[in-house]
Amino acid sequence: MPFTSKKLIALAAAAAALSWSALAQAGTEQVKLSGANEVPPVTTEASGSGSITVAADGAVSGSVTTTGITGTMAHIHMAPGKKANGPVIIPLTQTSPGVWSVPPGAKLSPEQMKAYAAGDLYVNVHSEQHKAGEIRADLMP
Repeated sequence: MPFTSKKLIALAAAAAALSWSALAQAGTEQVKLSGANEVPPVTTEASGSGSITVAADGAVSGSVTTTGITGTMAHIHMAPGKKANGPVIIPLTQTSPGVWSVPPGAKLSPEQMKAYAAGDLYVNVHSEQHKAGEIRADLMP
């Protein structure tokens, strides 16, 4: 069956719709990290910002850049509720001074995706002075 220009246009439109649908399901969040968001809150001049993307299939990417802090480690955590602390689910990698990146291939499990949808994931950066975390941002879809 030969393709007519109408069929080609219809196929292109369908492909574009699928691409936009996939983008609409991905969540890219601009994050602002501060000591006030830590649990319990931390008094600090440190701050951070960046973006974290969670795709519909659970793939995670992104990074945060910090100022006023010598970070010792950074992670994405899953908490048992809002304004709670929880275990590390994705350790971030320091890719340059003050920049912490999600490692390639990081992916959330179905349980972690539910926690993300509920707003129960957060990213934080730890320091020598604040080993439990100095600055934090909650991840909201």
